[in-house]
Amino acid sequence: MKGQIFIIAAPSGAGKSSLVAALIAADPGIRLSISHTTRTPRPGEMNGREYHFVSHEVFRGMQARGEFLESAEVYGNFYGTSSADIRHSLEQGRDVVLEIDWQGARQVRALFMDALSIFILPPSLEALRERLLARGKDPLEVIEKRLAVAREDLSHENEFDYAIINNEFAEAAKDLTAIVRAARCRRSRQYPRYADLFR
Repeated sequence: MKGQIFIIAAPSGAGKSSLVAALIAADPGIRLSISHTTRTPRPGEMNGREYHFVSHEVFRGMQARGEFLESAEVYGNFYGTSSADIRHSLEQGRDVVLEIDWQGARQVRALFMDALSIFILPPSLEALRERLLARGKDPLEVIEKRLAVAREDLSHENEFDYAIINNEFAEAAKDLTAIVRAARCRRSRQYPRYADLFR
């Protein structure tokens, strides 16, 4: 039986990466797709772990050859998901999490109609601003730019199957795990495993 794609998107600072990390730690049956990006690695990031860090030339070459399942430009940098990597995991029966933006989510849903999409929201824009300030990673002008982009991101939450409000992290993590477990219990997912029983 093929694996399932779970698309997880959120505005910057909403806690998407932390929630995905908690999901991966709690569920060994799901793997995170590692995207390619042209942005510079941040302190502590490793090539092949957080991202595959590539030059603009390499990225454009992969894009021209149709190697990306989806790709998008975010804050002046390019991000893309390897089509071959995802299809290989699905053929092996592995569920895959795509941590991408709403633009990428649209592209993936056009190719995989059964992909399940989840949008992570902050409790408020003010809470999001406080989180971005608390991270201490960006100057104020960058944070204000991220907030402007976040408003645009939030306007697309209605395109997703599920919405999780990340107010209390532990509860949001439980919600995310529950969605994944419920998806696996859908009859369309259970039938191939237990066809004789259902018949």
